[in-house]
Order: sequence, then structure tokens, then C-alpha cells
Amino acid sequence: MNISKPVIARLIKAAAAARLKAYAPYSKFKVGAALLAADGRVFTGCNVENASYGATICAERVAVGSAIAAGCTGFLAVAIVYHQRELADPCGLCRQVLHEFGDDIVVIRANLGGGCECTTVGALLPGAFSLKRRKEVRE
Repeated sequence: MNISKPVIARLIKAAAAARLKAYAPYSKFKVGAALLAADGRVFTGCNVENASYGATICAERVAVGSAIAAGCTGFLAVAIVYHQRELADPCGLCRQVLHEFGDDIVVIRANLGGGCECTTVGALLPGAFSLKRRKEVRE
């Protein structure tokens, strides 16, 4: 985990700002995420709830979607900020989505009280589901 303390602090600040934009009228559980791309760009996301809970999307996946839409697929770290005292883990769907882009992505879990822990996607999701990528077939 080679992410410097200033970079970690920058990502936590960006994730905390994104958390303020969360749409969480049902759970009141606001989450923000900041995804550091290999090229230095930072993509943010917040959770967006829906009355049909299955349509809810987590902050981490919003950040990944924003990055993909901008043409970015290489990631170094993601900071996730919660509004609770305890540090929470990303859900299984978010772990799997992050795993798609690398086991070694640093996951920074933080809360508004200053708590912070770093781990990796691989540590959070051992034995992740994976398919071998096939080369694109041209006709």
C-alpha cells in the first residue's frame, strides 16, 4: 500500500465532500467515495437510494462509473467516508466491482470523526469471482 498520507488526506476530503451530495432519504446513511486513477485524476461518487431498494447504487460504484465514462480504467485507491462513528466496509457488490480493476487497489475507510483504516480490495474480497477476459473477436 504505497499511498502517501497527503494523498490519503486529499481523497478523504474529496469523499467527505461527495458524501454531502448523497441522496439517502430512506436509510439516512450517507456515503461518499473518491477514486484515485493511475493518471492522478480523482473521481467522486455518493450513494443514491431508491424506493425500490434494489435500484439503489453505492458511492463506490458511482465513482467507478464516472471514471469509466471518462475513459479511465486504472485505479490506485478509493476513499470511502461514512457518517457514522464506526468504520464500515464496502458492500459485496462494491468489492466485486472494484476487484474488476485490481486486487491491489487500496481501500481507505474513514468516518467523520477522524477514524481511518487502509486495506486492499484483495484483503476485503478473498476468492473474488473472476472470468478470463477474451480478446475482442472481429468479423
